[in-house]
Amino acid sequence: MAAELSKVDSATGETHAPAKRRQSSTAADVFNINDLEKDGVELAIAPETQKLNWKLNTSPTSIGEPEVLKKPLVMPKVKKIDLHFPLGLEVTARNLKGVTIKDALDAIHKQFKKKADDELDAPYLAGFEWDREECYTRFIVHQKKTGEAPMTSGKKKNKKNAEEA
Repeated sequence: MAAELSKVDSATGETHAPAKRRQSSTAADVFNINDLEKDGVELAIAPETQKLNWKLNTSPTSIGEPEVLKKPLVMPKVKKIDLHFPLGLEVTARNLKGVTIKDALDAIHKQFKKKADDELDAPYLAGFEWDREECYTRFIVHQKKTGEAPMTSGKKKNKKNAEEA
């Protein structure tokens, strides 16, 4: 026969901790940027963003070094960051596990994917700037007119030129 059912909680006087929200979607080392601002934490933008030579209207997956896309955009890691363009456009990159370089490029690409090359004055990403005095919670997006060739190819050409001379 089945055992008698008994009431738990209030009848037995046992106390149970209140149910907590699951934290699996957020990592422990990821912060809300507003909290970092209150604590006066210094942010460090990944230097790799200045060497990407990425065209804003092309997919971020077209970048030659896909492992760079997985790196955090900023340290300490944040859940979201606003990316501000000098002409006023602002996009937000979000990731509960920490905004990566790919998250930022995806947010930018979403705004520029339908633009033709001739519609963009400066179609290449030059990098991001953080000016804590102007606005702690956003990065300024810098653009440039041309994408330079990666530095590694320049060394090989110099060696060939030296051999020919």
